[in-house]
Amino acid sequence: MDAIDDKPLILVAEDEAPLSEVLTYNLEKSGFATVAAFDGVTALQHVTNLSLSAVILDWMMPGMSGIDVCRAIRANARTANLPILMLTARGDEADRVHGLEAGADDYMVKPFSPRELIARMHALLRRTRAVSSGADLACGPLAINMAQHKVSVSGKSVRLGPTEYRLLKFFMENPGRVYSREVLMDRVWSNGVNVESRTVDVHVRRLRKTLMDAGSTDPIRTVRGAGYSLDIDSRQA
Repeated sequence: MDAIDDKPLILVAEDEAPLSEVLTYNLEKSGFATVAAFDGVTALQHVTNLSLSAVILDWMMPGMSGIDVCRAIRANARTANLPILMLTARGDEADRVHGLEAGADDYMVKPFSPRELIARMHALLRRTRAVSSGADLACGPLAINMAQHKVSVSGKSVRLGPTEYRLLKFFMENPGRVYSREVLMDRVWSNGVNVESRTVDVHVRRLRKTLMDAGSTDPIRTVRGAGYSLDIDSRQA
């Protein structure tokens, strides 16, 4: 993980100066290093030019929206796996889903507790570290190079966000087994971080679409009333 003086470097992309100062203060008090951006264009420049550990991204920013910044981060191979926590005043379910579908890993609605935000940031970074080591995995056309944190379908590299990566890794470690949304929330997301079942559905759908766009048949089976499974047939070459 990239860091400054062994501290994870967090980009705080928030156009409200008082809130940016609160975020920066609490992050640095909790052992993080920070860099601030007050508009979307500057935020994306920092993402491109700095070695960041994670991004806290406001939805509504001048110049370039947080949604557009999020999509740009995911579209770049170098930053596609960068953890993103999105902040917004929009609390409707449709807006939360929109943020997650754009590539955010987590989502907080303003006003929020700085203490909870710090806890979620620690959880994001723990999950990132957890998937950075281990043996390679393969199920049929699907493969994960654990050392390089790369996913491929029939040898073709695909880009996944951190949450989709963790989902696929968990499914590939346990092919054929059906897991409820509650189990996936416990095993893929960190304990103590609130995740709605709808959030699981969004990330599964995004994972499924990415793999199918890369040429895979649909590898994830939806079991009505039970949950999801990596289809045992997907292990067939």
